[in-house]
Amino acid sequence: MTEDLLFLDRSAVLACMTDVDPCAVVERVLRRQAEGRTTLPPEGYLPWTNGEGAYCRSLAMLGAVERDDGPPVLGVKLINAATSNPGHGRERAGGVGMVFDPETARPLMLAEAGWLSATRTAAYTMVSLTHLGPNRWDAMTVIGCGTLARAHIDLLARTFPHVGSVHLHDMAASRAEALAQWTREHHPRLKVHVQDRARAAVGAAPVVVTTTTTDRGYLPAGWLVPGTFVAHVSLDDLLPDVFLTAQGLFVDDVDLVADNPRRILGRMLRDGHVVARADADVRGGARALDGTLGQVLIGERPAIRPTTGHVISNPFGMSVLDVGLLGEIHQVAVERGHGQMLTLY
Repeated sequence: MTEDLLFLDRSAVLACMTDVDPCAVVERVLRRQAEGRTTLPPEGYLPWTNGEGAYCRSLAMLGAVERDDGPPVLGVKLINAATSNPGHGRERAGGVGMVFDPETARPLMLAEAGWLSATRTAAYTMVSLTHLGPNRWDAMTVIGCGTLARAHIDLLARTFPHVGSVHLHDMAASRAEALAQWTREHHPRLKVHVQDRARAAVGAAPVVVTTTTTDRGYLPAGWLVPGTFVAHVSLDDLLPDVFLTAQGLFVDDVDLVADNPRRILGRMLRDGHVVARADADVRGGARALDGTLGQVLIGERPAIRPTTGHVISNPFGMSVLDVGLLGEIHQVAVERGHGQMLTLY
């Protein structure tokens, strides 16, 4: 008996994604997660320092998503990153994703996951903007101009056609200019403004998305104009006062955040400055989470949009969202004949 495995490189993944709406998939999985219809095991985390002294890590993220009919989608994403990669012209993160056969437990598909991971994160931001963003907005700021920023701009243009401009900032001016040129070529409808200071970039738009690799906070609450929505999808851009003074504070999964003190919100939960339950008795200047985006989607928690203050969306990255997208891609690949078969033995 032989055993085969369907392999999709990035071009095959992109071909499959022409038939997949990532925002619709992410919203559907978020609803199932809030309904208790997903399995989200603890992620495996392996850190190290490379020869340049740069931080590196490997994340192994398993998950399962129930279907309305048929067996669940089971899979894993292995995503690795080195902060020194962009300086060498490489994407910071890369990896592979797999989908499993629920009957035999054998892997059915192996797919390039770097681009897919960025798209998943961008789709989460677009869904959070739909349900928690300002009532009226026409511009977005992106701080950090790598692959994740490009994925956000790409989905922004498709999801919110009324938005007319983007503001870009990066500590490396060349990266901001490169993303500005890419945006002009691929989305000429968008007016692009490169900001040379982070504070100017933050104040330039009512939607701010952080896609950096920093592990040192720099963005205080005083930079945020009332009515601003902040998608804090990177690590430690926000200073503690941004969380403590937020009009609304939403995450993707409370346990995932609480179990990860490597990020600022996880540390604030650990130290008691933020508490997990929205109905908790909050004292001593602490701040409670307002819930998860999934809870908002199923009506379990009220949506809060920024008006007199700012609203934060702070996802830590759930494997079930990747698994949900991988399941859709696998289905399209089989139907359309994308990818190539590898013989394992």
